[in-house]
Amino acid sequence: MTTTTTAEVTGKTVALGRAAQQLELKRGEFDLAVQLGHVRTVREDLGARPRVAQEEIERIRSAEGFPEALRERVRVVGTAEASQLLDVPAHRFTRLARGGHFTPVKCYLNRYRAVVWLYLAEELTDLALRYPELLNDRQLPKETLVRLGAGEDRRPRNWRGRRAAMLLQQTDDPWERAAGIASALDAAHLAEVVTDPYERAYLSRLRPEPARVGPDSPAAREIIERLQLAQDPDEVLWYRMDLAQHLSIARSARPAPRPEWERPAIGATATASALRAHVPAPAPSLGSFGPTPNELRQSAAEGRELGPVVVERAERGDGHGRLRRGLARFRRPRTATRSSTTAP
Repeated sequence: MTTTTTAEVTGKTVALGRAAQQLELKRGEFDLAVQLGHVRTVREDLGARPRVAQEEIERIRSAEGFPEALRERVRVVGTAEASQLLDVPAHRFTRLARGGHFTPVKCYLNRYRAVVWLYLAEELTDLALRYPELLNDRQLPKETLVRLGAGEDRRPRNWRGRRAAMLLQQTDDPWERAAGIASALDAAHLAEVVTDPYERAYLSRLRPEPARVGPDSPAAREIIERLQLAQDPDEVLWYRMDLAQHLSIARSARPAPRPEWERPAIGATATASALRAHVPAPAPSLGSFGPTPNELRQSAAEGRELGPVVVERAERGDGHGRLRRGLARFRRPRTATRSSTTAP
């Protein structure tokens, strides 16, 4: 399976729509072929729309069995056709899919705005050959029965996981890969993982387009956008941890863009830290006198307590004599009676 890469285009390229025509695929089939890695795309720079090199089209067209073989690799089936393909009742296939044994690759909304899941026909036949007991045994696996009994449906979760994997293999840019993982988290969880607002804005700019499903309406888009977000606590935790790992890789590759005045100067952080480490303690202001070290040692030796400190400021312009008399009032008595409320 090939992957989509961001690379410098050296030869002739064509737009995606033109490439789909040359490969004799419908646009939905072509998009799925790109997502699965069957068709490799290139881009001139980050943020540019992907294109297909002409040599890639010639490579695919020269393959044996073209175009039927390529169409078969991207053929999708719904529940009814899948049950016929596997020769099992439709309700058994649905229960197996809800239990997580078959992973959808696409979905769409019908006219009742219900989610209809689609599966790769090639993948279903392969799983049936590897695990015939899923189709032939009268009793479903115990784990599947527990999930179904709890009302769990693993199809949305498995679809999100597959979509994340396909987004990761469509690019080698670390920030785009992080954006693909971030698209499965809501705004609250994303803000907790990515605390820098400029990094969040960059991830939002690189965020992959939502899955295109019909009918195209605000209500339908809202349903699909909600479907793309992780729901279960353990699933949310997995995406948060995965995002933190991809974010660390992206930061080491390059920082997120930010305004010029927000960029720290070279060595500014180290200089500020060094200045903070060497700032001397402020000198006490006039009138904030405390016990001297000798008084502390003497009181500890005699087992007595020092009385409270009376703070009073001398006013400016009193003269030296008045200043000395004011300072005399601040001196702490050498002996102090223990307060009746003081703990022993």
